[in-house]
Amino acid sequence: MNKKCMAANWKMFKTRQEAEETTRELMSLTAAKLPSDREVLLIPPFTAIASVAATIGSKTGFGVGAQNFYPAENGAYTGEISPDMLLDLGCSWALVGHSERRHLFHEDNEFLAQKVRFGLERGLNIILCIGETLNERKNGQLATILNKQLTSALSDIGYTDIASRLVVAYEPVWAIGTGEVARTEDIREAHDYVRSELKKIFSSAADSIRILYGGSVKPDNISEIITLDNVDGVLVGGASLQAESFSRIVLG
Repeated sequence: MNKKCMAANWKMFKTRQEAEETTRELMSLTAAKLPSDREVLLIPPFTAIASVAATIGSKTGFGVGAQNFYPAENGAYTGEISPDMLLDLGCSWALVGHSERRHLFHEDNEFLAQKVRFGLERGLNIILCIGETLNERKNGQLATILNKQLTSALSDIGYTDIASRLVVAYEPVWAIGTGEVARTEDIREAHDYVRSELKKIFSSAADSIRILYGGSVKPDNISEIITLDNVDGVLVGGASLQAESFSRIVLG
């Protein structure tokens, strides 16, 4: 049985010291009582990845991810970082396609597909983020948008161990950082659709690919969200910045 993935995206927050302190506090609050069906993934800024990885050490149930990378081994890409550099820091996962990368930094589906393929090839595990804007939802484009984001990124992926290398995170853009949370029926509809599309791409392997929900996840709504069919964890932003708050989500 796949473990529920409880992922914390710290975005552009926390110095190394703050990240270490939050990690230590989170582990003290959760490590001794972490359910056997849960794993925690911390996704700090680049500058804190090594510190967080060192703080976690060999503790079972905790891992480290990166928020971004560039799809090249090395080269003249000022300001960028490669998958090999992330792996060298102790990072095993990376986000691709977060809505802020899509909309603020204009990363399109073609470029994101390159990142997915190259990241997997170099040994990173990938969390592919997908989701629709409010206007797209209002215009009945949910299926169209999710289909395009999934198929463009994943259609040419042929790993036999894909279920252990890939996670999909559904994040309705209109619910990220707004305090708005999709209704349970909206989450169920989207996750059911994602599962059906993954089956078209990966056949039976799709049953074991985890699908996370992200979008204003908080301690007071986690119990309702995490029990929905096809919800295999959560990707948390603001509520993961404080150890106490995120610990309640992890254990919720």
